[in-house]
Amino acid sequence: MGTHYIGVRLPKARGMKHSDLADADCAIAQALGVVGDWWTLLIVRDVAGGIALFDDLQRELSISRKTLTERLKLLVAHGVLERRAYSRHPPRYEYHLTDTGRGLLPVLIALQDWGTRHVAGDGSLTATSTPTSAEARRVHGLVGKRLPEIPLPSHTGTTLDPAGAGWTVLYAFPGAFAPEGNPFPPGWSDIPGAAGCTLESTTYRDRYPAFAALNVTVHGLSTQRPDQLRAFADHAALPFPLLSDEDLNLAAALRLPTFRAAGVDRLKRLTLIIDPARTIRAVQFPITDPAGSVDESLTRPAELSP
Repeated sequence: MGTHYIGVRLPKARGMKHSDLADADCAIAQALGVVGDWWTLLIVRDVAGGIALFDDLQRELSISRKTLTERLKLLVAHGVLERRAYSRHPPRYEYHLTDTGRGLLPVLIALQDWGTRHVAGDGSLTATSTPTSAEARRVHGLVGKRLPEIPLPSHTGTTLDPAGAGWTVLYAFPGAFAPEGNPFPPGWSDIPGAAGCTLESTTYRDRYPAFAALNVTVHGLSTQRPDQLRAFADHAALPFPLLSDEDLNLAAALRLPTFRAAGVDRLKRLTLIIDPARTIRAVQFPITDPAGSVDESLTRPAELSP
């Protein structure tokens, strides 16, 4: 006799497969029928990060060819990934996320945040980290990685590449708010590392002529909506664009550290120094002095230039 649960007859636990749950009257069970596997979500993670070739995925994941072939076939069949031919003889394909696949990015971010907070951490809500944490090592591991080409909406109403034509300073912040009509989330000042976004942005504003004189592009980055960023940028009279990663495309691609406050996934404060070839050459994380980090951002491109 099968087990009954909420009106759905499920098979016995012994020998149960993930796919057996796919017809259950539960969207979570249906989703797990597609991505409820260790390797599957890791493949989605790495494709989101720009790894598109079979051999590169196998090398990154240390997975058998048979297992990788099976998981890729499943993800393509369910419309999570699409194949794009790049060689006809012999036939070779790249794998890219579809719109359905990009819908999984908040799931990846949520899992990353949960693991950082509740598995690796003590459960405390924080917008920062310690210099010796696994999270800090992951962020500093971005040095040498090429910034993916993911255009993002800006507060100006245009869509912009996070990297400029030359050197770029891309500073990520948890949330900046105009004083009227856009209040701080409840308990914001109690979250370690959350405060300081206004000071950081206005310091970049004040030092912007020095960046411009060096032909260094400055971009701010947040998961706030473009209209929220526009209200703050107008209030603070910022001369550079603020980019919105509200769909978490860049956050997932780079596995940027996040925390969740007031129902929104927010970026922890960090800065990336990006060269003209789109390579991340330096990282600031964690940042304990938002204003002081601006001076470091100003000097680093010149120090790193050949």
